[in-house]
Amino acid sequence: MAIQLTYRRTSRMSMRIVKNGDVHVSAPWGMPRREVEEFVERHREWIIENRKKAMERQDRRNAFYAQLPLTTRAQRTEAVEKLKAMVEPMVERHAREMEVSPSNVQYRAMVSRWGVCNVRSRSICFSLYLLLLPEWCVEHIVVHELCHLLEPSHNARFHALMDRFFPKWREARKEAGRKMKG
Repeated sequence: MAIQLTYRRTSRMSMRIVKNGDVHVSAPWGMPRREVEEFVERHREWIIENRKKAMERQDRRNAFYAQLPLTTRAQRTEAVEKLKAMVEPMVERHAREMEVSPSNVQYRAMVSRWGVCNVRSRSICFSLYLLLLPEWCVEHIVVHELCHLLEPSHNARFHALMDRFFPKWREARKEAGRKMKG
């Protein structure tokens, strides 16, 4: 277990467990290292428990993505074709309804996001792993990315657009999260 210490302009120490199980500690400028070490030692049980939870989450996440092997060119090509067949009609229908037009739509094996919208170039990219979700959850992602062509940030206007164009987006988001957690 690696412990990373960062001194910051803060009034108290804090600690978190990152994805790989390492411990990140933030401490106020000038705090003696001995105090930081004592803080870590006092929270040893919390660290052990939360590292275990983080590793279990990572294992579930890895198992989820492993359901769609994308190691060969043929597997990727097949996945792109399947996703295109599902997503393109959704994009066409919702783009027409929303009066937006993406410049292009791409498909990549992204694990950190379901989709990405580059507002400047009006380009949208969808994760191939959307194939692991129910179709209505995929549609939610399509509408989400198209909404970014109308509103770049996740502010109240964006949420109002989502409510208007895909009223069940909150349920779809929860379902997608449940699928990933197994």
